[in-house]
Amino acid sequence: MQGSDEREGGEPACWLNQVCEECGRVREQPGRADCEHCGHDPAADRPEAGAGTPSGGRRRERRDRDPEGKARNARPRDGLGRPLPYGEEGVARQPEGVVRTPNETLGEAQRLLDEGKPFHAHEVFEDAWKSAPEQERPLWKGLAQIAVGVTHLARGNTTGGARLLLRGADGIAPWAAGPPHGIDVAAVESWARQTADGIEGRATSGPVTVRPPSLRGTPAV
Repeated sequence: MQGSDEREGGEPACWLNQVCEECGRVREQPGRADCEHCGHDPAADRPEAGAGTPSGGRRRERRDRDPEGKARNARPRDGLGRPLPYGEEGVARQPEGVVRTPNETLGEAQRLLDEGKPFHAHEVFEDAWKSAPEQERPLWKGLAQIAVGVTHLARGNTTGGARLLLRGADGIAPWAAGPPHGIDVAAVESWARQTADGIEGRATSGPVTVRPPSLRGTPAV
């Protein structure tokens, strides 16, 4: 990551967009223009013939903003964070920028994972990543990547989902010997690797629903 603004918030890592829905490749440096969290809708910048601009040229739409004035896409989302057309009823997203204690973060993220809302759980982990002490940020980032991996599996992008699970497992692995906040890092890491291996080791198509890990000690069955 380049600077503190990109690292700490306002425009998080956007791992959902880093993973190609077609081939599963993880893009190392995604463009800012297709950021899921910064509020920019790339469709707004596409040329629209006859749209009131000379020769059908580019017309830039005003970006959506939240009540605090921060850019955030206001399109409704389904339960897995996929954008729906404006006007449709979606599933409410997590409020952005909430500062929680580690215990509150883990409790909220676990609830969302258990409810089949890994996209929403990843937003909770991103808030923790942005507000955590410097030395803990890679841990919360890894947990967010694991939640995004589960999101991709549920969306049907099994290759990308497996790769994000492995990337998240690598990210949290350094804390396995001395996990903070009661997180069972070793169990979560093992779950992510085994789940990814199971997905990559079988021919599968379409959405895959997996039982989420327990963040604090009870292995998933």
